[in-house]
This record gives sequence, C-alpha cells and structure tokens, in this order.
Amino acid sequence: MPNKPRLFTRFAKHAAHFTGTPLAFVLAVLIIVAWACTGPMFQFGNTWQLVINTGTTIITFLMVFLIQNTQNRDSEAVQIKLDELVRSHRPANNALLDLEELEEEELDEMRKHYETLAQRSRDRREKRKPGQGKREDRL
Repeated sequence: MPNKPRLFTRFAKHAAHFTGTPLAFVLAVLIIVAWACTGPMFQFGNTWQLVINTGTTIITFLMVFLIQNTQNRDSEAVQIKLDELVRSHRPANNALLDLEELEEEELDEMRKHYETLAQRSRDRREKRKPGQGKREDRL
C-alpha cells in the first residue's frame, strides 16, 4: 500500500468534500442566478438555454465518478472495520468475513438463516415474561 495517495484519489476526496460544503452550494446558486440574469440579454434563446444544460450535464457526469470513487473507498474501509470486529469477537461466525464476495443466491441463504435465528429469538422472548429473557434476546 503506497504511503502517498494517487493523484485521482486525492482529487476525488477533496472534490467530494468541497462539493458538500455550503460554499459550493452558494457558488452553484450564484452561477444559476447569473445565468438567469443574462436571459434578457440573450432573449432567452436556445443558445442561452444550451449553456446551462450543457454545463450542468458535464458537471453531473463528472460528479458521478467522483462520488462513486469516494463511496467505494468509504465502503471498503467500513467493510474492513466490520471484518476486524467480527474476527476479533470469539463467538462470532468468521464465515461472515467475506460476505460481499458471495453470489446473490448464497447471500439469500445466509439472510434466511439469520432471519430464522431472529424469529426464534422473538418467539422465545414472547414466551417469557418481560424482564426474564437472556441479555442477547433483549438486544
């Protein structure tokens, strides 16, 4: 793992952070206001409309990739942290460490298994009087 992040990673991180700030929102509003104010000067023509349409389309297209890059890195970091928590907890099922690698059918089977466990826990809790259940049943 390199110590210095790649240029695109650094750019994506900073761009995603900046676009989520109030300053970025204010700048976007100012651009739209400036564009709207120039409408009478250009008689609200097709070229005038095309400028904002093209600009917003290009920005949206590029932002999709920046946001996806940031979200992918965040998801990977969260997944690694969750894996470490599962791995470090002795009673945990270590087979859960790489669930994101399973096929959809395998995930469905695992989900059904845990739904069954949850239903059993709810059933046991309903049979007991309030306050008499095990700690894990109350969580």
